[in-house]
Amino acid sequence: MSDPYETTEAHLDRLLGRALNSFDLPDRLVERLGTALAHSSSLYTTHRSPATGLWRETHRHAYLLTDGGSASLWELVYRQEGDRTVRHEVFASKAETCLAVSRLFGETPAEAALDPALLPGDEEPDDDIAVLGSLFAASSAMPRPRDYAPEESADHARRVLRRAENADRPGEEVAALLRSAYAHRITQAFGTRQCLADGRDAGFSLYEHAFVLLDGTEVSLWEVEHTATPDGRHMCEVYETEAVARGAMELRARVR
Repeated sequence: MSDPYETTEAHLDRLLGRALNSFDLPDRLVERLGTALAHSSSLYTTHRSPATGLWRETHRHAYLLTDGGSASLWELVYRQEGDRTVRHEVFASKAETCLAVSRLFGETPAEAALDPALLPGDEEPDDDIAVLGSLFAASSAMPRPRDYAPEESADHARRVLRRAENADRPGEEVAALLRSAYAHRITQAFGTRQCLADGRDAGFSLYEHAFVLLDGTEVSLWEVEHTATPDGRHMCEVYETEAVARGAMELRARVR
């Protein structure tokens, strides 16, 4: 999923700005993308060779346009053998991305195919509308009120802090404050995200645990759940602010 705090315009500018070949995209496509209302990004494929340091990822970026249509960009992120530089290229179709993989890594079209059922020159199904249907509904929805549930909230806060494994988790002062919590709510603030950490796929989720204290004060704990651990096990970290939690996610994921 996409970062809900990044606008579609900023996302597109960042994507095209880092791509080595963005000037190769059709002018008409770039013009249409300039009218995008919303976007969604996902990791499509990943391939790595620890022995040589070679790896590549394919990401799909789907956009909802003002004319009611949709469009996709396919991003190839890669590092070649013997070179630590991470490069980005972007393409208008899956088939073009497949050809680029063949060109860059010396693979046959069949070996480079992102989907065994699709080789360069084949027609790929246009499922952008289906992909963006839920995105359009979400962008049109009215903001929901902040509802709190008065249900053993102090105990919930204690359990959240107890399962945190990070050394810089909130201390006794915050724990003492939350003993007076009488209501709380849990919100997934970032959604599930797949990243590359130490050469492995790792999943990250960010949750806000918001509490109401007896004096009416609102206090939040920000919990990062991830699998960016040496053995791939599930781990929880808790922070006092969203900014610090997001910074921890970026550090763990080693985002470049």
